Amino acid sequence: MKNRKLVMIPGPTPVVRSIQDQMGRETVAFGDPGFINDVKQVVKDLKTIFKTEGEAFVVAGTGTLAMEMGIANVTKEGDNVLVVSNGFFGDRYIELCERKGLNVDVISSEWGTIVPVEEIEKKLSEKNYKAVTVTHVDTSTGVCAPVAEIGKIVKRFEDTVLVVDGVCATAAEPEYLDEMGIDVLITGSQKAFGVAPGLAIVLAGPKALARRESLGTIRDYYIDFEKWIPIMNNPGKYFGTPPVNLIWALQESLRIMKEEGIENRYARHKKVSRAMQAALEDLGFTILAEKEYRAVTLSNVIYMDGIDDGKFRKILAEEGAVVAGGLGAYAGKMFRLGHMGNIDTHDIVSTMSAIERTLYRLGVKDVLGKGVATLTSELVKVPELAK
Repeated sequence: MKNRKLVMIPGPTPVVRSIQDQMGRETVAFGDPGFINDVKQVVKDLKTIFKTEGEAFVVAGTGTLAMEMGIANVTKEGDNVLVVSNGFFGDRYIELCERKGLNVDVISSEWGTIVPVEEIEKKLSEKNYKAVTVTHVDTSTGVCAPVAEIGKIVKRFEDTVLVVDGVCATAAEPEYLDEMGIDVLITGSQKAFGVAPGLAIVLAGPKALARRESLGTIRDYYIDFEKWIPIMNNPGKYFGTPPVNLIWALQESLRIMKEEGIENRYARHKKVSRAMQAALEDLGFTILAEKEYRAVTLSNVIYMDGIDDGKFRKILAEEGAVVAGGLGAYAGKMFRLGHMGNIDTHDIVSTMSAIERTLYRLGVKDVLGKGVATLTSELVKVPELAK
């Protein structure tokens, strides 16, 4: 009998039954009064949970579309943009901005580390940048950027908008727009929200909305804030057909968040990630990200000597857990393990056990029970995670 496979990649993440049920509902017209109220509730919840007096946009698309939407509405051709990159996905902003005719400067960090905030501050003092982009959690490295610190710095530069890529962070790492100085937060449905792929989610604070208004007509059509603001405020209007069932799924995800409490959700992700990372290190693996900047949503795990990436991930899948491979220079040298969203203790412990069994099959004989013991001892320190 084959093992049921736990999808423990950095996204898409497992979708719990109550969210699946919303996706399985009979679709209604986008003008249905009940659906209109549902969209209004989703927009209200997003602005409340992530604390902005601005606007929330939920459109059919991916996180990459959200990235483009975030940039297109706060810059015009010829503007200077500073890209702060902690890895592969931070680098994607370079091409995206250059294609829009923006002048791009880049500050990059060595994989596993952050760009020091002092370097960002120094760069901002040298030139008038209309926008700064930073990836909160880069899934190529498992590094979490100090967004709150960066936000404090950018706030001092009145003409600069901070665009944060929260695709692998939002709903797991603290992100409060207005108080943290985040002017645009872009994300997607398929990671810490625990919804299937297909929704691009963008939140824009007052500073970003003022910037959009100052630009007048922009080249972009589908991703123009000013096309979507009337729809988000009155979902009975039409601009583009909304993904009805995915919006219901997001509504259920937000209900789960409110029931858990967003601060409790942040604490849960932190506890689970630190427990997983401690257990992985006890098994002999190395975590790529520096300890003080490790993400809570995933772990980028470097193999010990003698472990073949292809064999490891193949056997691990047979044992019941699917993980992602490394990117860039770490392809073949590490795996990426997601632990975010609505996963529970059974998922976490089962995944660790599957990793132990995989190592055992690969000839590492002193691992059975070792990682699970470390993991469990850390998890029981938080009563609600041990239930």
